[in-house]
Amino acid sequence: MRSEQWFKPTFIGGVALLLLATSHLDAQQKPDLTFEEAFKGKATHISKPLPAIREWVDGDHYLEMRPDTATGRMQAWQIDARSGNATIYTAPVDGPSVEVRDKDVFYKAADGNSTRLTNDAAEEKNPTLSPDGKYVAFTRNNDLYSIEIATKKETRYTTDGSDVVYNGWASWVYYEEILGRPTRYRAFWWSPDSRQIAYMHFNDSKVPVFPIYSEKGQHGYLENTRYPKAGDPNPAVKVGVVPVSGGATIWADFNENDDQYFGMPFWTDDSQQLCMQWMNRGQDNLKIYSINPKNGAKKEIYDEKQKTWIDWFDAVPFVQNGKSFLIQSDKTGWSHLYLYNLDGSLKKQLTSGNWTVKDVVEIDDKNQVIYFTARKEASTRFDLYKVSMKTAAITRLTHGDYNNSIKMAPGGKYFITTYSNLQTPSKMALVDNNGKVIRELGDSKGEGFDNYNLAKTELKTYKTRDGLTLPLTITMPVHMEPGKKYPILISIYGGPNAGTVYDTWKFTPVQQWWAQEGVIQVAIDNRSSGQLGKMGMNYIHRKLGIHEIEDYMDAAMWLRSQPWADGSKICMTGGSFGGYMTCMALTYGADVFTHGMANFAVTDWQLYDSHYTERYMDTPAENPEGYKATGVTAYADKYKGLIRITHGTMDDNVHLQNCIQLVDKLENLNKHFELMVYPGERHGWGGLKSVHSAGESYRFIYNNLLSKAYPAQFQQ
Repeated sequence: MRSEQWFKPTFIGGVALLLLATSHLDAQQKPDLTFEEAFKGKATHISKPLPAIREWVDGDHYLEMRPDTATGRMQAWQIDARSGNATIYTAPVDGPSVEVRDKDVFYKAADGNSTRLTNDAAEEKNPTLSPDGKYVAFTRNNDLYSIEIATKKETRYTTDGSDVVYNGWASWVYYEEILGRPTRYRAFWWSPDSRQIAYMHFNDSKVPVFPIYSEKGQHGYLENTRYPKAGDPNPAVKVGVVPVSGGATIWADFNENDDQYFGMPFWTDDSQQLCMQWMNRGQDNLKIYSINPKNGAKKEIYDEKQKTWIDWFDAVPFVQNGKSFLIQSDKTGWSHLYLYNLDGSLKKQLTSGNWTVKDVVEIDDKNQVIYFTARKEASTRFDLYKVSMKTAAITRLTHGDYNNSIKMAPGGKYFITTYSNLQTPSKMALVDNNGKVIRELGDSKGEGFDNYNLAKTELKTYKTRDGLTLPLTITMPVHMEPGKKYPILISIYGGPNAGTVYDTWKFTPVQQWWAQEGVIQVAIDNRSSGQLGKMGMNYIHRKLGIHEIEDYMDAAMWLRSQPWADGSKICMTGGSFGGYMTCMALTYGADVFTHGMANFAVTDWQLYDSHYTERYMDTPAENPEGYKATGVTAYADKYKGLIRITHGTMDDNVHLQNCIQLVDKLENLNKHFELMVYPGERHGWGGLKSVHSAGESYRFIYNNLLSKAYPAQFQQ
């Protein structure tokens, strides 16, 4: 099979084989990146762009954006997958769309002409086209509306919107933790036939207010947010369906006053049923109900319980001509695919074993085939597979020791993979659904790749104190001297199912700079990162942060034992959960870690939101000892070394309160530390504040890890 040639490794240890025969420069003679190349964008030609594949037009053609030599603008070309023939794509690349401009809704037709649909003082939010393109739904002053594009007839569906009641606009905790930030607070969903709109109704009146202070102006002001912290009352929520023509909302048969959560709903293809995800406050019981939109009656079709917690489903597709539905569950300790009958009985388990299904990327219902990505060959890589719904036979479609990112054609006839590993720059290929390579599409290795002495990143493993094997990556300095010891910079996140260690190409000019300066750069995954599936995550239940920091300590102790490691300069850095881990590293793990840069960190789980925190910790009333044991301030007396703490003053996710409580404790203990606040900034920052923050981080590395003066070129 030709795929073995396609995936044949090109590099060994980060240096091209061809170099052995053709290069006239040995490693020591090759130049380093200059400051301008590392930080100012000066071209190195180490890499080049891969083809700009926009999307699949249909099952046999995809769109590629290419520069037009005459105009310099990007032109869409339609590529025939089988032949490779390219023709200019004359249809509009972007179909009809809607947007808010000057607080009003505008409709942009496929021909580019725009029409104002609303014209009032209030701001419309989240305008969303109906599937048939005839209507736009939106929220205004926390009520739900739609407008018919042809006639501009506006229909108002709700009338009780207020500062604590929201229709189709998500309460903060639902936006952040359940529906997700990409929704931009949208909590309404068109039916496929465009005749109905499902929406969530939120009542935040019992949710505590958290004041966020702004220093702007002479007197400043408070931004009051309904933010439920761990153990607090959550918003009361109900789910309804309303006809596009207006009229009474049909409410799903739930009691909104119950302590419960609702996940993302899904319409069936025929618009006859709305599938609702329901979960108890403890998040260890997930049910799916089929809702009749005509009368709100509910029917349970799925029930799952776990001893720790359950995550929401991203999708619940109906398959086999609507006779079954597909579930991706980690109830065995590993994420796998299951077929269920409509009555809720298990029809067939499609995948099994100590490996993790990641995403279902395409379902070919006609041929009864499901295409999915998984961490099966190695936990640090993703491959594409197909499984038969009839026989559960699994076929791997990507080959070699590479990490793959997949764009699948509708129907699953072809896919485009961008593949790489730590030694091989990203490549792109077109492959059919039998795993046969149709065509190589691109290679990101640039003409200047062999002209520099590039740092090498290697994949290693470490053992935890209780015998688990976990991965880490190490990027070594490019000019190592025998017998010399080097500082270590560990960049982590550390949150559940959010690992960062993958066998994939990761070169950046800034990473190269620090390798040239003599910094050993390390990424580490802990047991809850996803490398060990849900089985690994279950360890952290009710003691979020303890196993994780101990895993990092075990990895750091292995690093310290190496002959090239400077044990007096072991630095951790991270943001959000990574900031929490960094604070724990300099307190709980202060005998191992010596330095830290903690950004917008949680410092006490009682201060974070209900849904996220209780998923792992239960409520403070249920688990008081767990909350006490996982708070940073409990270990503040152990603090030594040097930590740099940063936080945005208007962070609406991890409140500045976290930072201030830790600072108060450290000051009372007479501890030395560094603190930087960013006025007006939220959970992270950009613009000029980002430039300043990056510069201060670089200064910290030079002053404390490299024991050098901060170079003048960084300050210009």
